[in-house]
Amino acid sequence: MPEASRASSIAGPRASAMTFADPQATQDADVVVVGAGPGGSSAATFLARQGLDVLLLEKSEFPREKVCGDGLTPRTVRMLGRLGIDTSPSSGWVRNKGLRIHGGRTEPFTMAWPELTAFPDFGLVCPRSVFDDLLAGTAVQAGARLHTGVRVSAPIVDDRSGRVVGVTDARGREYRAPIVVACDGVSSRLAEATGRTRLAKRPLGVAVRSYYTSPKSDMEWIESYLELWDGKPGESNLLPGYGWVFGLGDGSANVGLGMLDSSKAFGKTDYRQLMRTWLDNTPEEWGFREANRLEPIRGAALPMAINRAPLYRDGLMLVGDSAGMVNPFNGEGISYAMESAEMAARAIVDARARGFGSPGAELAFQSYPNQVKQAWGGYYRLGTVFVQLIGRPEIMHLCVTYGLPRKHLMYLVHKLLAHLTDEPPADLSDRLIALMSRVAPST
Repeated sequence: MPEASRASSIAGPRASAMTFADPQATQDADVVVVGAGPGGSSAATFLARQGLDVLLLEKSEFPREKVCGDGLTPRTVRMLGRLGIDTSPSSGWVRNKGLRIHGGRTEPFTMAWPELTAFPDFGLVCPRSVFDDLLAGTAVQAGARLHTGVRVSAPIVDDRSGRVVGVTDARGREYRAPIVVACDGVSSRLAEATGRTRLAKRPLGVAVRSYYTSPKSDMEWIESYLELWDGKPGESNLLPGYGWVFGLGDGSANVGLGMLDSSKAFGKTDYRQLMRTWLDNTPEEWGFREANRLEPIRGAALPMAINRAPLYRDGLMLVGDSAGMVNPFNGEGISYAMESAEMAARAIVDARARGFGSPGAELAFQSYPNQVKQAWGGYYRLGTVFVQLIGRPEIMHLCVTYGLPRKHLMYLVHKLLAHLTDEPPADLSDRLIALMSRVAPST
């Protein structure tokens, strides 16, 4: 990324600007949080503000790279507000109005973020190297003890109770607490070590992205490409997957594509080459050519629809990507990591009040998966059906060709895919989405 990135001027505490003591051989806390991404840092902030002693362990040093589209929907903006982070333009944030969708016709179709009581009507764009640094700094400012360069290797399991009572790192140091929160990503070592393997019936995606110098940097909309062509649109071959362009406001744009495992091409495709093929056939003036690429094309898996269970058992909670919480409708994971972190924090604060180690505390811990299920269970079941439908390019083509011109239908689809509705339902679209979520078949 260009060093003069506008995102680097965003106001707020940065973990990379802080100095931390090297962890001792053994450390105790009320809570150990593993992973200082959006989920881990948010959990640590909410917990520390309630007076709990929190150890936040991160394997990397800040700032660090993460594969992501860098687009923050109104769901994430709401969570930033709950963390007390100022997202005003005067604080350096780049706002957007909504989506500009390409596909099905010559002209793109714009859809503003809906005006709701529960969510703001704007989104943001911020590189993860800045975003995660800011969230980790916010956690430290709240009172969490952050240790970077700590590679957690395994849980510590009590021989008598079978409970997770802490973690060890690659250097043999121990970090102990009555509750451990795993925010260690899609390949979560802690989840795997405690027998919580990925549920094969849940959808999985893959995404690749890079940064390009581009005049699209200053767009007021984030762009979504529901059809990828290997030549002139409508006159060439449809490629599997969907694409995006998110302008960063600094002369560059985050550009990438994703593919779902419901596609026949999943696992059989060179995704980086697929992205080059798509971009080579976009208009020259957009700048999406190899000469303008600022970084390597990087990829990551997208674990969807809560693909590990249970979310809590024997002293270990799973939050964010470690539990596979990415939205199957749109590939968004940041807001769900942050929201699940807040739910986990509520359960842990309640357990501490009842007394760690008591039967009441265990009941409080168990409230966490119940909160998640109530919030997203039906919606994610509906999403798994959606994934099966759009995995084929020809079906996606029919949907966008005949669906995009219908304004009222697209308003409903927009709210559904972005997961932006009021509760209780404020209009017919909210009621329809709530109904579909309730009757969606279990998977």
